[in-house]
Amino acid sequence: MKLNKEFWKEKYRLEDTPWDAGSATTPITTFIDGLEDKNLKILIPGVGNGHEFEYLYNKGFKNIYALDITEEPLVNIKRKLPELPEKYLILQDFFQLTGSFDLILEQTFFCALAPDLRPLYAKKINEILTQKGQLAGVLFDFPLTESGPPYGGDISEYIRLFEPFFKVKTLERCYNSIKPRKDKEIFIHFYKK
Repeated sequence: MKLNKEFWKEKYRLEDTPWDAGSATTPITTFIDGLEDKNLKILIPGVGNGHEFEYLYNKGFKNIYALDITEEPLVNIKRKLPELPEKYLILQDFFQLTGSFDLILEQTFFCALAPDLRPLYAKKINEILTQKGQLAGVLFDFPLTESGPPYGGDISEYIRLFEPFFKVKTLERCYNSIKPRKDKEIFIHFYKK
């Protein structure tokens, strides 16, 4: 399965990224602030403009990887963090990625995928997490739509998709969403089974 690189390239070229909040959002920053191990190997798939990546980097996490299918987001990150070694910027289709990570941070990537790719996402996340790996972040909570991105989803769908691979620590509506996303986000924190 491959993602449509040209579609995403055009989105960034036109600056058609309505999901981009302009900074790392509160549910993610609150989670990051609670992480103690700065040596975790962390992946942010579909990193976009890298607000969460930059937040992690500025908090002292140095083993973090930004993955995107198009060059534009990675160029934007490099512009903001010129000292960042290139090896942390991965230009690749998520479904072709190999390697392993302790934590995968989810912020709008899942809900940007066409719904038929979601089972493959859950399986791929499971494959690339270490034995005690974690998936944490935010999924949208609004009815599944025919058009997107973003596409919606709800807790029952997320349980069905992720339960075969993960133990749920947290799966609940965000209490600290930014105003435009209030009552439209679910925070997830899963451990690999």
